[in-house]
Amino acid sequence: MEFSMIFMISFSVLILCSSLAYGQVAMSTSPTPSPSPAPAPAPTPAYTNLKDLLSVAGPYHKFLDYLESTKLIDTFQIQANNTVEGITIFVPKDNAFKALKKPSLSNLTDDQLKSVLLFHALPRYYALADFNDLSEKGPISTLAGGQYTLQFNDDSGTVRLDSGWSKTKVTSAVHTSKPVAVYQVDKVLLPEAIFGTDIPPTPAPAPALGISPSADTPSAAKSEETGSSSKPSSSGSSSPRIMMNSGIWTQLVLAFLGGWLVLFF
Repeated sequence: MEFSMIFMISFSVLILCSSLAYGQVAMSTSPTPSPSPAPAPAPTPAYTNLKDLLSVAGPYHKFLDYLESTKLIDTFQIQANNTVEGITIFVPKDNAFKALKKPSLSNLTDDQLKSVLLFHALPRYYALADFNDLSEKGPISTLAGGQYTLQFNDDSGTVRLDSGWSKTKVTSAVHTSKPVAVYQVDKVLLPEAIFGTDIPPTPAPAPALGISPSADTPSAAKSEETGSSSKPSSSGSSSPRIMMNSGIWTQLVLAFLGGWLVLFF
């Protein structure tokens, strides 16, 4: 009896240990769920070399020379590739600088020249479609600072710029790949903060040559008055001459009659 009890207890313990061991093995062999893949990083914008771009994109050598001589090419490059906002540049062609007679950039100080160049850039990337919204926001600050602002106007798709001194428009899109936008303008942007508001008047067109004045012009009226005044003077001068001739004939007739009277009486 005692032997049977011992056998039953031992058999029960053996079964319990076997089930525990099987559970541990089953848990160790269960598949571990794989972690979800991490999201792919956003693509890095391609590096834009502004010097190379302005050298080959068009006749922008004068603007590029100014950027290099003032060391501002580095400022533009950092804004273009090392910031989240990017940059928008308005670049004049070489003939725009040649047409700039008065005022002249040669009379500016180094700091003023730098401000003029920075005035040609916005510290953010703007596509052509964004200028419609800019025209409704009023003056926009440039890379030169808060007081150097530009006014934009989207005229049926034509982007016009007003600096307070000079007015120009965007004539072509040179480069529009975020974060860099480069637009060509037909005039040099002159800030009102430097040049004031004394805008030189536009010269009037020269009059056409070889056209005779009409009858309504002052010169024609003057010539008519001169001609009409000369006519009475000629008639007035002939009247004393007639009177002088009649007086001579009267004296001759009287002398002839007097002679006849002497002979017969």
